[in-house]
Amino acid sequence: MTPDFTAAITAGGRSSRFGSDKALALLRGQPLLRHVADSLQGCPERLLISPAGKYVLDGWEIISDTRPGEGPLAGLEAALSRSSTEWLAFTGVDLPGLTPDFWATLAQARTPDALAVLPLDSEGRPQPLAGLYRREVLGRVTGLLEAGERRLKLAAPPEKTVLVSGLSPALRNVNTPDDLAALSSELKP
Repeated sequence: MTPDFTAAITAGGRSSRFGSDKALALLRGQPLLRHVADSLQGCPERLLISPAGKYVLDGWEIISDTRPGEGPLAGLEAALSRSSTEWLAFTGVDLPGLTPDFWATLAQARTPDALAVLPLDSEGRPQPLAGLYRREVLGRVTGLLEAGERRLKLAAPPEKTVLVSGLSPALRNVNTPDDLAALSSELKP
């Protein structure tokens, strides 16, 4: 990961499909939140979007969601509002397969006119919850939220979004206890 990024993890969700707080669910003896945070260890500025007092993560600044309950687009707005760098590495707490190399690959794909860099999943769909966003999308994100929009995939216009393939193994999402069990069994030696 290059030092010109702010890292942000959104961890304010309800974990309704998981049944308990998935940020604290253990994978290989570590909470999912720790796995995701470790993937962003090289970023000098690190933000955790979460209700105050819910998590403690050394080296991470806890910031409140600007619009609680409004989803990851609101989390992106909060992170972009606090970021002091041009680019933000933004992700959710339920992607424990992310690595520093994943983020470095996205960083290398940036172009001068890009507003976002998103990985493609195994089916060729952009995954906006593990992407890079240029700070200048903040106005667009705020406008979307003010208009009642909640879809993160609209944060940057498609013509200004760089798509990166070949990273789908890192995009294994943990939404349910069964997802976690399946991932755990795959990772056993």
